[in-house]
Amino acid sequence: MKIKAITIEGHKGDVQIHANDEGAFVIHGLLCIAAFDRREPGEARYPKALEVAKAVFGTDRQGRANATNSMVHEVIDAIERVAGC
Repeated sequence: MKIKAITIEGHKGDVQIHANDEGAFVIHGLLCIAAFDRREPGEARYPKALEVAKAVFGTDRQGRANATNSMVHEVIDAIERVAGC
């Protein structure tokens, strides 16, 4: 089974994850906030997932994602599911 897209209710609007030929891209509003290549290593995905977590969970006063480490890993899992990693 292949998942082509997931929509997550974000802090200020929906965050959409769409599959493409190389992996997946994440859209918040009209902006593509991250592109994930299924061939890149896992440690390269974490900083991108932090940016996605900001759109999903919001930010604190310092501008960091208002999410725990496990919440960021849940975001990574959803993106990898769509990207086919």
